[in-house]
Amino acid sequence: MIVDKMKKRAPTAKNKKHQVDIQVGKWVKCDKCQEIIYKEDLRNNLNICTNCGAYFRMHINRRLETIIDEGTYERFDLNIDTTNPLNLEDYTKKIKALREKTGLSEAVSAGIGEINGEKTVICVMDSGFLMGSMGIVVGEKITYSIEKAIELKLPIIIFCVSGGARMQEGIISLMQMAKTTSAISKLNDAGLLYISVLTDPTYGGVTASFASIADIVLAEPGAMIGFAGKRVIEQTIGESLPEGFQTAEFLLEHGFIDKIVERKDLKDTLSKLIKLHKNN
Repeated sequence: MIVDKMKKRAPTAKNKKHQVDIQVGKWVKCDKCQEIIYKEDLRNNLNICTNCGAYFRMHINRRLETIIDEGTYERFDLNIDTTNPLNLEDYTKKIKALREKTGLSEAVSAGIGEINGEKTVICVMDSGFLMGSMGIVVGEKITYSIEKAIELKLPIIIFCVSGGARMQEGIISLMQMAKTTSAISKLNDAGLLYISVLTDPTYGGVTASFASIADIVLAEPGAMIGFAGKRVIEQTIGESLPEGFQTAEFLLEHGFIDKIVERKDLKDTLSKLIKLHKNN
């Protein structure tokens, strides 16, 4: 065919001059408004779309940067590792790949830091690591953090983001719901403050356990929060659900959460709540 015989035209100096050099990995697309945003601009805007205001999910390290006073964070060194209780062929490989990609050892980071000078235990979950699913290590780190808060008589803050329990670890992952809830009960008996911050998305076993039983439940704007997805619920109950019924705004209106806080105000809000509780 004629097309097969056509030679590719070599670029001329004129063509080269007008080529646009776009750096790979420097841009990101907003799912809400479809705007292409420079990553550095997004970072400087607290991972919020500069065009429409949609909230992007945050890496653990970035979240800690925005909340914890510089140089005050001390991560708990628990020396525990993710296991493969069901002996799934690809699970260990997937964990290894995620660690290389995200720079995280697991879906939660736990430690002690200061928020505007107020010392607190803080746990931050990350959706980039198996959608923040709660397996054995996640449950153990959160439980340890709660017990450490009791020991040191400190408040605890947990930033939640999750798809639920980690099914790759079977029934043992579901046991983390009871373990974390029991630890929160002990924290409550000790009269210590627990603040939960629900970010997008917070679902499944995490919502059904430690995420929703805090003294104060905060949420970021537009965060999706629930146990199961809308389609699953509609199929189960055989009824249509109202639009946006799992958004933070809907849940605030119906008393499930206490306040929606914009990302720029979170640090000051948390430090004020800690001070108020400490004074009382």
